[in-house]
Amino acid sequence: MNFAHLHLLLNHFPIIGTIVGFGLFLISMVGKNQDLRKASLIIFAAMALISIPTFFSGTGAQGAIKKLPGVSEVLIERHQGAAMLALLFMEITGGLALAALWKAQGKSQGMSSPASWNWSLSAVLLFSIVTVGLMTRVGTTGGDIRHPEITTGQEEVTEGSAISKLVSRFEPSPGKFAELMTASKWWWAFMMDLHFVGLVLLIGTVGILDLRMLGFAKQIPLSPLHRLVPWALAGFGINLLTGVLAFTGMDSYYTYNWAFWFKMLAIMLLGLNVAAFYLTGAFESVEGLGAGEDAPPLAKFIAGTSLFLCFAVITLGRYIQSYADTITVHK
Repeated sequence: MNFAHLHLLLNHFPIIGTIVGFGLFLISMVGKNQDLRKASLIIFAAMALISIPTFFSGTGAQGAIKKLPGVSEVLIERHQGAAMLALLFMEITGGLALAALWKAQGKSQGMSSPASWNWSLSAVLLFSIVTVGLMTRVGTTGGDIRHPEITTGQEEVTEGSAISKLVSRFEPSPGKFAELMTASKWWWAFMMDLHFVGLVLLIGTVGILDLRMLGFAKQIPLSPLHRLVPWALAGFGINLLTGVLAFTGMDSYYTYNWAFWFKMLAIMLLGLNVAAFYLTGAFESVEGLGAGEDAPPLAKFIAGTSLFLCFAVITLGRYIQSYADTITVHK
């Protein structure tokens, strides 16, 4: 398997998944079905996570096909610009979906009516509409690259509809954007410092919660620690933003690096770990955990796995520089 295979394997998930999530969200609105609404929000959050390695694999896929006959660099650049804009809206939609899920959790605990509409759901609806359109455009521009029956050459790389022309004005130029990210060493240092701050917020908050479930500091009830989770989400948002900006500035440096991809794998597994915590009943078993009480085995296992993966993310991040240019296929 090379990067072209990986990109083809991954890119269908955020495109089709976002459309499915949007459809379920609309049905839940019409039918006022809370379970469907929750499912659609979970899908949005999951697609936002999967979109990250999908976007990162694009550079390697480009390297695999750019020398093939009939492949247009103009079409590739247009696809990259469309993917960058779609990724931005996908991550915002995923973040808003997580905020809506957090509000729904509070409502289910009696804070307010679970059926009420709020600003976060309105924002999810607005951004998901835009995201579906942008994801569809990403799929279309990607298909154009290897389908000569759709476009026959660079001279036909034109935007047909007025909407396409409008959207293309907002799509960044990958080359110019990369130059902007690396134009100043002070800006790069600021991004790396901010990335570290996000890491502290994320792993520091989640780590405290994990340690409590493992039996440390048992004099502290779990509920106050769990209220810090929004800070962890803020930290992940900072890491995501600075990580994507750093990647776009030095995409080849990160793409052909084994440590970077193992770090991505650890992040994906952390996402599964979080899903397991909230969807398997583990959270319900510990949300009322008082001082001196012990967490059940399932919650301890999830907490221990979470800590291990957090340390893996930190360690692999430190080894990225040491493993530069360790992947040579199609470089």
